[in-house]
This record gives sequence, C-alpha cells and structure tokens, in this order.
Amino acid sequence: MLRESMSIPCSHAILFMHGGGTGQFSAIPLNFMETKGRTTAEHGVETRTADYVVTGLWSSKAAQEAKKFGHINMVCPVPEKFTYVPEPATWAPSIDASYLYYCANETIHGVEFPEVPTPPTPHAPLVADISSNFLSRPMDVSKLGLAFAGAQKNAGCAGLTIVIVQRELLGRCDPRCPVVLDYGIVEKHSSVYNTPPVWSLFVFNQVLKWIQETGGLPAMEAMNKAKSKRIFDAIDQSGGFYSSAVEDKWRSRMNIPFRVGGPNGSQELETAFLTGAEARGMVGLKGHRSMGGIRASLYNAVTEDEVFLLSSYMEEFMSANR
Repeated sequence: MLRESMSIPCSHAILFMHGGGTGQFSAIPLNFMETKGRTTAEHGVETRTADYVVTGLWSSKAAQEAKKFGHINMVCPVPEKFTYVPEPATWAPSIDASYLYYCANETIHGVEFPEVPTPPTPHAPLVADISSNFLSRPMDVSKLGLAFAGAQKNAGCAGLTIVIVQRELLGRCDPRCPVVLDYGIVEKHSSVYNTPPVWSLFVFNQVLKWIQETGGLPAMEAMNKAKSKRIFDAIDQSGGFYSSAVEDKWRSRMNIPFRVGGPNGSQELETAFLTGAEARGMVGLKGHRSMGGIRASLYNAVTEDEVFLLSSYMEEFMSANR
C-alpha cells in the first residue's frame, strides 16, 4: 500500500526497522560510507567521506553522529540562524563522498525543502530524512538513494521506522555494522530478521488506508497547504504582533514557529498566549526549549477545523493585547 501511495519504483526496497530517526543517523554511514582514499589529519590516509547539508537541529545531530565513522564535508556554510536553506546551486559537494544527506523538514526551526533538491554536481546518491513531512505531500523518491521516516509524525505511533532505499546501494555495509542496522540483511529477510514492531505496523497500515480513502497524497498536500496558509496569513497580517523568522520560500507546512509581541517575542505575552490556548483545549504549542516562543505543528491528523480554531484565537488574542 505504501508503494502505491508514494509511487515508489521497484528499484527501491521498503524496509521496516527499529531505532527511530536517531538510529538511522548511525545506520546510514555504517551502510553507505566507503573508503575512497581521502587524506585527512583526523582519520589518516584511508577514510570514508560523506556530504551533509545542515539546516537545523536534526541535520546537525545526524552530521555529528556520522563524524564517528568518517570525514563529514559541509556542502554549504551552516547558517548562523536556521531561517533558510542555502540555494542548492551554491552547494559544493565533494567528489569522493559516498552520499549527500539532508533533512527535508526541520521540525524545531520550521524550515522545509519544497521539493527534492538538485545538487550542482550530483556525484553521490541523495539521502533524506523525511520523518516530519512523510506522507504530507507527493514526493519523487526515485530521485533519492535513501529516504527514512519515523512513523510518529504522520504515519502512526512511535516504534516503527520506514526506510526506502535504492536496491543497488545495498551490500556496501561496514563489517562492524550491527546486524539490526544492516539494510541488506533487513531486506533479505523481508524486515523480519528480528521481531518487528507489530502494533506500530498495524497502526501504520490503518493510516495508509485513511490516506487513500481521503484522496491520497494530493489530498493531504491540499489540506496541509490550506492549514499552513491560514496560520501564516494570521502571522503576516498581524502588523508585526506575530513574527516568523523563516524566509517565505523555506517555510514549513508541518511546523510553524513564531513569536508573539515582535521578532524577539515578549515573555509576558507568550506566557499569556499559551495559558489562553490551553484554556481553549489547545495544548503542545510551546516552542522548543532551544527556540522559545510558540510552535504550531500541523501534521496530517490535525484537521482544518482545529487550525481554524487556532487562527481565530490568534486574532482574538491580538485584538485584546496589541
């Protein structure tokens, strides 16, 4: 059902794994990093190399973990503030990289790639963390060597990790790789080399049925566009009372962080905003501890009616407090 929903070609295998996205931070370099003779002071003459695009906390964590296994090349400068993505045409991939990694949607900073990027010199397969915008819109996975997603955002409950991997990339695994992270072993045994997360798989199947009955990924995309537009309109039409730092092109449809009372926010107003929201049954709007402010996460399960309630509350709060 997933292959049909996402139009996944037969060239790609679908694996059901454990460990969440964090497990994949290790699994990817262990499966894909190949020795290509780069000389570095850190790793010696023979080392493995991979390219990473860091656009927020999760891609930063992935790059940090991958450094345990080889040399990591940042294909573009890490932004001082994660409010945009350096244009792919400006990236500088290394010629000996085994893969190029990016995070399709950064949940904490609200930065999302609107489509699969095209690097200027595609020497290596693209690897994408699609955990937080998985199944929220159509995506051309044929352009990706590997995509992975934790199920807990749009695909069900925690415990299941979906990996979509190009079959020709299998078989490159480091001999030190734990067997439960070896893509080739998992694929050979149809994802049941060890006991899979059965309940999470059941819920995932029910979610896929719901998506198909609702109109498939095009319907999810239309719904998510409408939901995010409503919140961004409330921000943009507030005259600065609400503020989003993310550049328009890179605004996430899934996660919208914003400040109340100006670009840097007012602690008094933001505390009052959260208190009022909770009194109306809207919880989980507090921004990540590293960011502060407010964050609205608009995953597939959040309805348009619920988003309307939030945008209406935003207008009401602004009228009472500006």
